[in-house]
Amino acid sequence: MTTLSSALPTINKRHTDCRRYPDGVTFMDGQYLPMSEAKISVLDWGLLHSDATYDTVHVWNGRFFRLDLHIDRFFAGIERLRMKVPYDREKLVSILSNCVALSGHKSAYVEMICTRGSSPTFSRDPRQAENQFIAFAIPFGSVANKQQLQRGLRVAISDTVRIPPTSVDPAIKNYHWLDLVKGLFDAYDRGAETALILDTNGNVAEGPGFNVFVVKSGALKTPEFGVLPGITRRTVFDLCAQLGFSIAAADLSPSELRAADEVFITSTAGGIMPVTSVDGAPVASGQVGSVTRRLMDLYWHKHDDPAWSTTVLYP
Repeated sequence: MTTLSSALPTINKRHTDCRRYPDGVTFMDGQYLPMSEAKISVLDWGLLHSDATYDTVHVWNGRFFRLDLHIDRFFAGIERLRMKVPYDREKLVSILSNCVALSGHKSAYVEMICTRGSSPTFSRDPRQAENQFIAFAIPFGSVANKQQLQRGLRVAISDTVRIPPTSVDPAIKNYHWLDLVKGLFDAYDRGAETALILDTNGNVAEGPGFNVFVVKSGALKTPEFGVLPGITRRTVFDLCAQLGFSIAAADLSPSELRAADEVFITSTAGGIMPVTSVDGAPVASGQVGSVTRRLMDLYWHKHDDPAWSTTVLYP
């Protein structure tokens, strides 16, 4: 197995075409490589059938945020999909840390993936596939850019229905995104910047890579049915407990969302992000609300808290 010290010479920046690939480091097949050299087989079931699970964690100012929770969810997804990775928890943490350290990024988007892989005989039996593990670290990216974080996102509610949880369990992070992508195009067609789609009961579910919250009369609510229980979503519950805010997970109708005092979305890619327009109409005054701002401030403050974050050791 390649160690951090022996991997250092492998990372040759001149092989990375920055016009096509982000500047980062990947781990696959037991070695660390530039992102431009990361490749999987076209016969991998992860590509052919979206048969994969993954998790993402971010690094901010040289520290992983809530890494343990992300690794818990990753291993849970692997187990439920009947996959295996050849690494225990300690080794997985080491691989992720090495990817970040080798990349040199102090703020990074870090992903761990397990695909079904493929069988040497191209068998249709998933039990014969050799599972593939991949990890990478690239520069941190957010669902919302700096301007959108300051003035709030413009969101549209698409009529697209989320894949029902009886078909694909949303608690297992997956790449079944065609419903979310359709919702995005619906939103773009209506002049919005991102989308929310509905659950099978007609209530608001989630967006492409994020959960949603509303604030009404000082109390918070987020959808419960058919959504990924995101780590940042869970973090909002933890922050509300510290701040004394009332919060619940329950059905959220489109009309409730439009009538909210405040709306925000949550994702590892961006944290807590305000929404100030829904379907072309302002949320309340159209300004970022005070509850959202307090949660945002505390969220980023927690990134320096050793109880919530893990230091990356750079060479």
